Amino acid sequence: MSIIYLNGSYLSDGEARVSVNDRGFLFGDGVYEVTPAYRGTLFQMEGHLGRLRDGLAALRIDFDPSGLPAMHAELLERNGLTDEEVAYVYVQVTRGAAPRTHAFPKVPVAPTVYAFASRYARPAPDVWARGFDAVTVPDRRWGRVDIKSIALLPNVLAQQAAVDAGVMDAIFVRDGVAIEGAHSNFFAVFDGVVVTHPHSNLILPGITRDVVIELARGAGIPVELRPIFVEDLARADELFFTGTTTEVRPCVRVDGRPVGDGAVGPVSRALFDAFLETVGEAARAPIGAGSPTP
Repeated sequence: MSIIYLNGSYLSDGEARVSVNDRGFLFGDGVYEVTPAYRGTLFQMEGHLGRLRDGLAALRIDFDPSGLPAMHAELLERNGLTDEEVAYVYVQVTRGAAPRTHAFPKVPVAPTVYAFASRYARPAPDVWARGFDAVTVPDRRWGRVDIKSIALLPNVLAQQAAVDAGVMDAIFVRDGVAIEGAHSNFFAVFDGVVVTHPHSNLILPGITRDVVIELARGAGIPVELRPIFVEDLARADELFFTGTTTEVRPCVRVDGRPVGDGAVGPVSRALFDAFLETVGEAARAPIGAGSPTP
C-alpha cells in the first residue's frame, strides 16, 4: 500500500477515510493539481502552485497552499520515489464536509486536502518514435476549463472514447476548433510554425505547455497562439500533446487519417529532446531545489 496525505496526516491509502458529506464527493466542488518530480526534484513547482491558487480563488475555497512543496517532498520520500526517474504528486483540495446544499456552507468548514505520489511510466523510446493516434470528440465541458476542477466527467467520457477506439488521445472540438486533449494541451505545426490555442476560459493554462512554448521560442521555432480549426488538421505537418503526465507526445493519426506523412516530425522530436534536457537539468539540481525556468 502507498502512503498518502490526508488533512495533515500521512497514512496508508487503506486507512484513509473521507466523509460522505464531503462536497468533493457530492458536487465535485474542488480543484486539483499534478506536479512532476524528476529524480526527486519537483519541476515547475511555483507554476503549479500558482495555478492551484488561481483555482482556489475562483472557487472561493479558503486554503493556503504554501506548505505543499514540503508535503510533496515528504510523500516522495515516504513512497521511495526520490530516486525514480519520473514521478508525480497529485493533490486535491475540496471545500470540505458539510450538509448537502448547493450554496456554500453557511458556517465555514475546513477544506479536505488529499495527496498521493506515484511513478510515471514514460513510453519506451521506440514506442514514442512510432507516434500515437487520436480521435476527435465534441467538447461538452463547462465554461471555465481554465479552472483545474475535479469535476471531470466530460474528460472521462472523452478519454473512454479514445480507449474504445483503441487510440491514446482524444481531441476536444468546439465550434469547429480543435481546442485541447482530454487531459493535455494540443499543438499543431504548419510550415515550421508551432500553433496552439490562445489562453482563454476554454483551455487549461498548462504548465508543461508554457515550458514547451518557451523551448520552441528559445530554439528559434516560431510560435503562434491562435485557434486550430479541425478542417486544417488535414494540412498540418505535425501534431503533438503536452502535459505533466504527457510531456511531449506526438500524434501521427487523427480519426484514422495520417498527420503529414504519418511519421513523427522533426519539430516534435526537437521539442521533446529539449524538454528531456530541461528536466534532466532539474533532476541534477539539489533535492528540494526549485527547477530552472527555460
